[in-house]
Amino acid sequence: MKSNIILRLAVVFVSGSILAACSATSSDDKGKQLESLKKQQAEIAKQITALEKEMPADTTIKVKAKEVITAEVVTRSFDHYVQTQGLVDAEDNVTVSPKTGGLTTKVYVQEGQAVKKGQVLAQLDNAMILRNIEGLKSQVDLANSVFQRQQNLWNQKIGTEVQYLQAKANKENLEKQMASLEEQNDMTRVKAPISGTVDEVNAKEGEMASPMFAAFRVVNTSNLKLTAKVSEAYVTNIKKGNKTIVTIPELNKDVEARVTFVGRTIDPLTRTFNVEVKLPSFEDLRPNMTGVIKVVYSTEANAITVPVNVVQTLNKEKVVFVAEMDGKNLVARKRVVTVDGVFDNLAEIKSGIKAGDKVITFGYQGLSDGEVVKM
Repeated sequence: MKSNIILRLAVVFVSGSILAACSATSSDDKGKQLESLKKQQAEIAKQITALEKEMPADTTIKVKAKEVITAEVVTRSFDHYVQTQGLVDAEDNVTVSPKTGGLTTKVYVQEGQAVKKGQVLAQLDNAMILRNIEGLKSQVDLANSVFQRQQNLWNQKIGTEVQYLQAKANKENLEKQMASLEEQNDMTRVKAPISGTVDEVNAKEGEMASPMFAAFRVVNTSNLKLTAKVSEAYVTNIKKGNKTIVTIPELNKDVEARVTFVGRTIDPLTRTFNVEVKLPSFEDLRPNMTGVIKVVYSTEANAITVPVNVVQTLNKEKVVFVAEMDGKNLVARKRVVTVDGVFDNLAEIKSGIKAGDKVITFGYQGLSDGEVVKM
């Protein structure tokens, strides 16, 4: 349509030129003819320009746009933490050994049995001690009787002080011997030092036992902790009371707890320090289970984060691509960013993008700054 109109104007222009030329030939007025033609040319040029502006273009340049997926940047709470592995341990995990050597005559408990502090777990042979106690009882009774008589006489000013003191010393000496035998007899009883559950029973009736022999193991699973070693690089970050997330893979369970102990020394071989976390008691949690611990040492309330995989290194710079409108086209724009940390597959961005930007999360590989994209 546009080309037809231009053609018609050109025809008019040519026709006018021919007529003007004929007229000029007849009158031989070349100057007036040229001036007339220039005016007509200028007028037709103005009309063509006006028509071109009013009419749409006949053809448009089509640009192939790359398909991408975007995600709007929002602020969120972001934790900085150190992650390591540790072992579950019991605060009360005690190996029980006899206080003296002897033949085991009786085992009173079995594995898995609940016991209370002071409960007798096993008995060693104490027959000779019991006989000595029985033999000494009569001597103690006699010494007490003699002492009471001497004391009564001495109170009445009868007898000598020496007789009174001898009777008292004899009584006290025999009582000390009796207390010593009672203590020896008590040592033949293997007792639970804590309340808990019998986890191991190594003692057997008829076998010899000694203070070097681990006869029983008693564990109180209501008082558990996780112990771990942390790199010395975080020695100034980890504090008592820091929040932690403990994951027990075997139980598929996450537990939130607090740091209860931070070691004050660095292991010279591993360059680590000890960290302990008290764990709540729950079913199936056992000592020596493996746990993954995340110790949170800093929290950013309103952090800008992006998936770590969208951060690319181009020309030694960390960059991400965002989608934004450029006229009528959606284009990719390269943004140089500053990454403060990477945790849980998220990168915290300190500068370069802001909340509300649409970060390209799919199709960002091979993009160029200003390249047309579509979603």
